[in-house]
Amino acid sequence: MEATSIVFSWPTIGWVVVGLFLGIIAGALPGVGAALGMAIVLPLTLPLQPVDALIVLVGMYSGAMYGGSISAILVNVPGTGGSAATTLDGYPMSKKGQAVEALAISATASAIAGFFSVAALILLSPVIIELVLAFGSPEYFVMAILGLALITVVVRGSIVKGLTAGAFGLMITSIGIAPNSPELRYTFDSLALYDGIDFIAALIGVFAIAEMIKLSAQKGGIAGEAINMSGSALSGVRTTLSHPIKLLKSGFMGMFIGAIPGAGATVANFFAYGEEVRSSKDSESFGTGNPLGVLATEASNNGTIGGSLVPTISFGIPGSGATAVLLGGLLLHGLRPGPDMFEGELATTYAFLIALLIGNIFILLVGVFLVTRLGILTKVETNVIIPMVIVLAILGGYTLDTNWIDVWTVLGLGVIGYFMVKYDYSIIAFLLGIILGEIAEENLMRSLQLSGGSYDIFVMRPLSLLLVIMILVILFGPFIKSKLKASFNN
Repeated sequence: MEATSIVFSWPTIGWVVVGLFLGIIAGALPGVGAALGMAIVLPLTLPLQPVDALIVLVGMYSGAMYGGSISAILVNVPGTGGSAATTLDGYPMSKKGQAVEALAISATASAIAGFFSVAALILLSPVIIELVLAFGSPEYFVMAILGLALITVVVRGSIVKGLTAGAFGLMITSIGIAPNSPELRYTFDSLALYDGIDFIAALIGVFAIAEMIKLSAQKGGIAGEAINMSGSALSGVRTTLSHPIKLLKSGFMGMFIGAIPGAGATVANFFAYGEEVRSSKDSESFGTGNPLGVLATEASNNGTIGGSLVPTISFGIPGSGATAVLLGGLLLHGLRPGPDMFEGELATTYAFLIALLIGNIFILLVGVFLVTRLGILTKVETNVIIPMVIVLAILGGYTLDTNWIDVWTVLGLGVIGYFMVKYDYSIIAFLLGIILGEIAEENLMRSLQLSGGSYDIFVMRPLSLLLVIMILVILFGPFIKSKLKASFNN
């Protein structure tokens, strides 16, 4: 009840709308998307109350998930990774004169699936609260190591490159004053480095600057041809509502995949699409403009939002770039993921979940009633986007602590981030390293102080022992599985 009264008070309810509106625009602009849009806005939330700031960020996350479908459907360019599979049937629908219908399906599916996944998360929160409150320093250390072990799972391509990116993130966290001791590390006698490298400045760099360098190679607008906004929005809404089972199945599939750190909306998007094709009696029609293909993919990517919040606010393990920025928002406003989010800050946690529920209604209204005017977003030229984003990124870096080292961090890691993307070094692995390094080191030191220097504390408690076993399964499971398979084949 307290959280509801917070959300419906002024100006908080206004920030719900602002966040969603900014998110829809960021998602509809290919090359911007949820993570970059949130990273740009993050430093600008400093003057806001913590709950208002988080509502803006989580609203942008939700809005961008829907906004990504606009360019995916209209010009075959997904605004976000979570809308990649939407192009498979969304763009063919546009070419058949059903663009508005496809956008209406996207809005309705996103809103309903997002609403029910967040509602399910609120209902499950008592169980989550009990689990989180059972965690102490040993469990948090092992949980951080589990998050680092997930690098081997989330990395696409070379495992060596993924581990290198993760190690680079860990290395950055070792700069500055050591936790629980006055020792200085890698500061080179510079007072500006005593507090280390700011995680949020690093986020802004690897998302904003790196993406703009990449986008600078593209000339003109995103859309290369005229966009035909035709079709019926009412027909799209009717199509979505006539398949409630498929809608909820894809939404909850997205929720459970989203709760797995590193999986994210892109995985859920293709997983839900594949399941819809598999279960359909008319699988041959997919890829040629089947409305159910759009319904499944858009229900799943908004469903991931509720699921992805679980590891982020409970354990500080982000499952995607967008949740990494959201985690940065928590830390920037003095909120620490973990037990405090379910005790002293419980009203704040419920407030942004309720804001997500309201936001899904806003997405439905915008998608259905303003859908014919959203095509203009895909025509914005890159030479307008790039300077705006770079200026906002640098200003955002400086306003974090009015420290020039943050500006150099933004620029330096922006260039490094560009080359990481170019040569297939995982950005998510890097972010896991930079986020979890400090959590792991701090809780390791605290745990060893509690145990008098004995490492037995990490296996003597049931919950930490279970997490250790999970780490071993993640690291050695694939090798054991391949050995067993080879022995059975012989």
